[in-house]
Amino acid sequence: MKNFTEITMFILMGFTNNFELQVILFFVFLAIYLFTLIGNLGLVVLVIGDSRLHNPMYYFLSVLSFLDACFSSVITPNMLVNFMSVNKAISFLGCATQMLLAVTCGTTECFLLAAMAYDRYVAIYNPLLYSVHMSPRVYVPLITASFAGGILHGTLHTVATFSLSFCASNEIRHVFCDIPPILAISCSDTHINQLLLFYFVGLIETVTISIVLVSYGFILLAILRIHSAEGRQKVFSTCGAHLTGVSIYHGTILFMYVRPSSSYALDHDMIVSTFYTVLITMLNPIIYSLRNKDVKEAMKKVFSKNWFLNKVHFEH
Repeated sequence: MKNFTEITMFILMGFTNNFELQVILFFVFLAIYLFTLIGNLGLVVLVIGDSRLHNPMYYFLSVLSFLDACFSSVITPNMLVNFMSVNKAISFLGCATQMLLAVTCGTTECFLLAAMAYDRYVAIYNPLLYSVHMSPRVYVPLITASFAGGILHGTLHTVATFSLSFCASNEIRHVFCDIPPILAISCSDTHINQLLLFYFVGLIETVTISIVLVSYGFILLAILRIHSAEGRQKVFSTCGAHLTGVSIYHGTILFMYVRPSSSYALDHDMIVSTFYTVLITMLNPIIYSLRNKDVKEAMKKVFSKNWFLNKVHFEH
């Protein structure tokens, strides 16, 4: 019989113990979080409210924005509380819930970005049949399947990770309950968990990146057939934004999870995973909307309408 006490509480160690630095980080991440919520939820409202944006491309974009707002909300508020508190504890159930939601959001985003690449291929390769090939019977199942895949993957890793024993240390060297730092403090054999992480994330990455690359291969062929420079420029600006978002996102995930466990450097990984969970969710509205003519026109319409209403209000 082993003589140990099972851990029921974890402590998220975070970036630093320096109080001055924690205060600075609190305000930096608070600003990022507010910008993320305003940018992403603003984009959702814009797509719902403007009839010109009622097509599959913008439906995908609004779902991605909603997902990014949720992804950031799973991690950032708890991180902000920990910056300003001495007690950085999180319950066993709270940690498991955070991991489930974070992995679900992260995986769903992988599938959604692949679906968006396919959507762009359909729109550019055969624009006349776009509304037929990307009808609600196609895009609704694609969005639903993305979420279903994310939930299944999140559940798999959460159950596998929290079935382990934790008896030595309860200090997680991270800002949230991510898989590698939790495996690092388990006193069980984590070999199966490492294989699950490597193969499942590797499989999801291979499938989704392949869909993106094949879609953009066909898009490139379509671009080469466009004779007008203006037409090519329009296609490049739309697809360039999507490809930028995909490259940054998948690059960080591959770096984080698809490699041998012996190469994990927890402090370094904490910065990288914070980048893809917190910063990329802030960057997506900028990447996808600021280079998009329709979104910019919808934003102008909203601001000019508000300006007009304010002017009428003050005149009366």
